[in-house]
Amino acid sequence: MTTVLGCIADDFTGATDLAGLLARSGVKVSLRIGVPSEPPSETSPIEVIALKSRTAPVAEALAETRAALEWLQRAGATRFFWKYCSTFDSTAEGNIGPVAEALMDDLGVDQTIYCPAFPENGRSIFMGNLFVGEQPLAESPMKDHPLTPMRDSNLVRLLAPQVTRPVGLANRLTVAQGAGALRTRLEELRREGVAHVVADAVANEDLAVIASACRDMPLMTGGSAVAMPLPALYLADGTLTGDAPKRKTPDVGRGTVVLSGSCSAMTNKQVASYIAHGAPTYQLDPIEIAESGHGDVLAWLAAQDLSNAPLIYATADPSRVKDAQRALGAASAGALIENTLAACAVAARDAGARRIIVAGGETSGAVTNALGVTQLDIGEEIAPGVPWTFCQSNGNQVALTLKSGNFGAETFFSDAQEKLDMQ
Repeated sequence: MTTVLGCIADDFTGATDLAGLLARSGVKVSLRIGVPSEPPSETSPIEVIALKSRTAPVAEALAETRAALEWLQRAGATRFFWKYCSTFDSTAEGNIGPVAEALMDDLGVDQTIYCPAFPENGRSIFMGNLFVGEQPLAESPMKDHPLTPMRDSNLVRLLAPQVTRPVGLANRLTVAQGAGALRTRLEELRREGVAHVVADAVANEDLAVIASACRDMPLMTGGSAVAMPLPALYLADGTLTGDAPKRKTPDVGRGTVVLSGSCSAMTNKQVASYIAHGAPTYQLDPIEIAESGHGDVLAWLAAQDLSNAPLIYATADPSRVKDAQRALGAASAGALIENTLAACAVAARDAGARRIIVAGGETSGAVTNALGVTQLDIGEEIAPGVPWTFCQSNGNQVALTLKSGNFGAETFFSDAQEKLDMQ
């Protein structure tokens, strides 16, 4: 099957978020972990490549993204989507803008859009300003993100120092007038030399307008939600055929483990809810791990009945996270947690866990690498942007969900298990 839409995401949970929304169309979506080492074969109509480049050095992010683009082009894709977080996680150096410009150069295009809005998850853009719920981005918990603290809510200002070409805005007043008005605005900006256009969106209807207006762009960029309408548009105009392969849900075993490395505000609530639910739990402390390794948690895990879906978590409030970072360094503290949770995932799989629930982008990357996962087939969503996925790990069929820190309801960990039971 020739690939029609090729997508590149800057982290693993973002990739599953995007793939899950695209799979709502019923069309088969395949997710690759990293750039495949083999040439494309038996590809899906929609291919998503997950990178771990969000906070990588700019040169490394550019090289990985360009390699992903080349692989997708060889798979047959002619339309491309660059996916980043709905909270526009980046610094003045990048990586969102530099990657977008590199993709534009490689594709020979002179304009693209930026729309990280995700109304279902409380992310909206108005007059170029990004909101998290009712809070401007710079007043939300993202202002204290340990790697990409977001201290400005205006996307035009955030993007401008990251790129070499002019940045402009297509505001909500234009978007509300429909796809034709938006196309006209984009053309006006193009004539003015504006290469990078932030598009306002406060509701799903706005995303439909933006997708319709930009459907023929070789490159779109944004959060996952603005890509969601694309499969239906492509099916309607024949770009995707009606006989495109459909998704399937395989049978897996019932042993379960929940691994949480995210320290986001929502994941803290989800961990608290799951603890109140009565499941067995083990809290990791990076300082203790630095001193004595992760043998204690592996011994605890080995003693658990996996039918009770035990939780292992490093989730903590911001003050405790900062204490660990001061003692160990931010990168070292994070790596200790990621490596420990990855080791737990492998141990749980070897003990019979066939359902693995992971919270946190960096943790998800570490876990998928440790499990040797290179490709995921996308199943039904548990929450907006968070699907179950299915893969092979060490010869075993495994159901895996990779949750971005702020996504999902407070009952997410229980919701995930119930969703799979219903499939």
